[in-house]
Amino acid sequence: MASLRGIQQPELSKKLFKLIKSENHAIGSYETAGRERIAIASQLSDWGEATNDDSISDISDKLGVLLSEIGEQEDVFAQNLEDYRSVLKQIRNTESSVQPSRDHKSKITDEIAKLKHKEPQSTKIVTLEQELVRAEAQNLVAEAQLTNITRQKFKEAYDMHFAATIERAEKQILLARHGRRLLNLLDDTPIVPGDARPHFEHADQARQILNDAEDDLREWQPNLEPIHSQATGMGSNLMPGEASTVAPSVTGGESVMAHDDSPAQSRIAASEGQHFQQAQLDAPPVPQHAQAGEINFADSQYAQSDVA
Repeated sequence: MASLRGIQQPELSKKLFKLIKSENHAIGSYETAGRERIAIASQLSDWGEATNDDSISDISDKLGVLLSEIGEQEDVFAQNLEDYRSVLKQIRNTESSVQPSRDHKSKITDEIAKLKHKEPQSTKIVTLEQELVRAEAQNLVAEAQLTNITRQKFKEAYDMHFAATIERAEKQILLARHGRRLLNLLDDTPIVPGDARPHFEHADQARQILNDAEDDLREWQPNLEPIHSQATGMGSNLMPGEASTVAPSVTGGESVMAHDDSPAQSRIAASEGQHFQQAQLDAPPVPQHAQAGEINFADSQYAQSDVA
């Protein structure tokens, strides 16, 4: 059914639909890699115990703890990518909503062209031209909403993506450095047959290294260059400031993001010419919408869409 939904996607949103589906598969791979890394860490600890070498047993057990935590970071990364993916869905949903507006405008334009070719004196041409004026006004709003939500959510999504990538990398580097400290506690001096290895004397140091790793993870804080945004103070109709008085964006009179509870913003460029002026007279006003709050791009907690 997933492939069938892909076929049914509007042309405008097909590429982003494909990207979002591909990200879903990639996220699954990260989750699988995390689980496998944890399983391998456990196997390392079991093997070390079976060597009957107290040094190998102690070091391998503690390395297993660090490697297991590295695997946990893969799972955290996958969860953060799900949040990023859910933001991309908001762009895709807007693209899907704008497609009918484009199609309606194109259909009327084609009908007018056919009539002018076959029946240039037809009175229906005037009616269609008036309908085209309204369709162009509606499409103008829809296109403005699309470009604004695309820019805002594009920045927001990839801010989250790169912040998650940096967090995963820095925490795994931190764990790997402590792993190398553990390796330095293992004496690999060659012995001759008949000699016995000295008793492992660094158990306390090894335990302290694990404690240091735990403390470092707990105290880790992101140190990121902020992603700046001018997209603040917009209404839920994706228009800046108070609700706009231009024509509604889609057939039915709703904003293209009326189905989306997320705060968003948009801006419509001023249009010159008689067609747009006439459209403002003919079209009903957009209903008032409540002001939405500001977006905090640093916050990676976003509700996920039910749509794949």
